[in-house]
Amino acid sequence: MTPVSKALRPVHVAGIGMTRFAKQPNRTFKDLTGEAVTGALKDAGRTVADIQACFFGNAVAGSITGQEMLAAQFALRPLGFGEIPMSNVENACASASTAFHLAWQSVATGQHDIVLAVGAEKMTHPDKARSFAAIGGSVDMDTVPADLPAGRSFLMDLYAESAQRYLDRTGATPEDLALVVVKAQHNGALSPVAQFGAELTVADVLAARHIVGPFTLPMCSPISDGAAAVVIVGADHRPADTPGVTVLASVNHTAPADGSHSVTEAAAAAAYEQAGLGADDLDCVEVHDAAASAELIITEQLGLAEPGGGAALVRSGETTLGGRRPVNTGGGLLARGHPIGATGLAQIVEIVQQLRGDAGRRQVPDARIGLTQNAGGWHGDDNVVSVIHLFGRQQRSPS
Repeated sequence: MTPVSKALRPVHVAGIGMTRFAKQPNRTFKDLTGEAVTGALKDAGRTVADIQACFFGNAVAGSITGQEMLAAQFALRPLGFGEIPMSNVENACASASTAFHLAWQSVATGQHDIVLAVGAEKMTHPDKARSFAAIGGSVDMDTVPADLPAGRSFLMDLYAESAQRYLDRTGATPEDLALVVVKAQHNGALSPVAQFGAELTVADVLAARHIVGPFTLPMCSPISDGAAAVVIVGADHRPADTPGVTVLASVNHTAPADGSHSVTEAAAAAAYEQAGLGADDLDCVEVHDAAASAELIITEQLGLAEPGGGAALVRSGETTLGGRRPVNTGGGLLARGHPIGATGLAQIVEIVQQLRGDAGRRQVPDARIGLTQNAGGWHGDDNVVSVIHLFGRQQRSPS
């Protein structure tokens, strides 16, 4: 991996905004985008005229809405955006975090001072098969079987196969997968933007409708509509009246062609090195739990648990609110929802709220360091891309 230049300047989060995540058939792609962007601008104390560039994450608008190629330009035009660089970013479920990574690069290198990152997705469609087919486009299409499963995404079949291998290898059980869901649903119930939230038991989760492999319905992330946006700035432009959050690391990593090692392990190692931190420094973590098993696997890849120890970690209660290191305080993809082109920025919004002390009933006490891990695509037994960000709460000197 190319080393990060020491000449990069500090980048700060100035504003955040997002919609509720849910199936929202009466809302449009532009409407969802507008709400998130307007919220982020208001939070940052900025106007459209202040934004110098925009990076816009989206994955399936072409398949679902028919809007190919220029999603950013047409979604932002009603808000008055124009005459600035706008880049459309498609990177499967990691589209929004990749947009943020590119925005960070733009500010960190001094190319721009005030930049907007957006992630938006409209996934619901009267023909659910169309939504599932769109998600399935995040695999190598040359490897897709002719007889695709009906009523679910082919990608979930791949997650299920990976989950079963994990259970067989580690001795983890479906009950452990259910514990992940119980935690996610509890946290989702505390979030005003989450698609789902309920006080479930392990028995409730195991008794739900079977989907594929070891998965019942609540173990699979849902189809969602939603958008999230973040304004980032250089040090000279950070707001004085908002609790400060700094981007400590930003890493976009692609899996090795030979599948020799985990893409998330490699991304995490690079992010920790960039920030000068380690897993033990984290106070709160957002991971890409597209399926319940993913949380167990990813916590190991991030160094939060020993190899094979993800199930023991969730059993211990350490990843719950009130635990030593809460994971997916906003409900994760399982409960907050997973509008795939928006998820990465929703994770960032959650971590920023935690570091600002604005997370309400989900608040992690004295949270100082947070991590987001957003993945995309599937090949072999791993994601194709993993994007990791580390954020820190700024320590302000008394004025």
